[in-house]
Amino acid sequence: MNPSYMLNILRYLTILAFMCAHSPSLHAQVVPPSKDRPPGLGESVFGLGLFGGPATGLGLSFRHHLPHSVSYQITGGIVNVSDRLSYDIGTELQYDLARSASNRFYVGGGLSYFHSSKTGGTNEMKAPGRLGLGVGGEFAVDPGIHTMLDLMFTYFTDGTILPLPQLGFYYYFY
Repeated sequence: MNPSYMLNILRYLTILAFMCAHSPSLHAQVVPPSKDRPPGLGESVFGLGLFGGPATGLGLSFRHHLPHSVSYQITGGIVNVSDRLSYDIGTELQYDLARSASNRFYVGGGLSYFHSSKTGGTNEMKAPGRLGLGVGGEFAVDPGIHTMLDLMFTYFTDGTILPLPQLGFYYYFY
């Protein structure tokens, strides 16, 4: 993927985060978790959402916060437009350094693979494999809705290393 394309996607995700943070509370069929009942260290918490980042993927994302201080996420996306196929798959592992009822700070690492080609062709990306290490924070926007921001030092398989942001939005359920 073109770096300017990734930056545009991150800009749109930032705008979406701002809109979510300042929108009225919306409730689905599931009752969102209460802010006065933070996830305990002895229970698992699951989340679904959108995530975008060059180190660990772009698209729909699943997050599982294991009991204690470790969580992982799996992210993937696919687009097939005008005979052009683009997809990615990525994963991230996080370890909490500090955690409260409404936010957490963590170190993390992950990897991803990006593919872009004419439908059925070989990958045309210069650096399809990515590996990232860095820090991040996650903040409660509303009960059950969280936004996260990572800063990962991202290694591209062409040898480039860049400090790049990643952004995610999740709905958590117990």
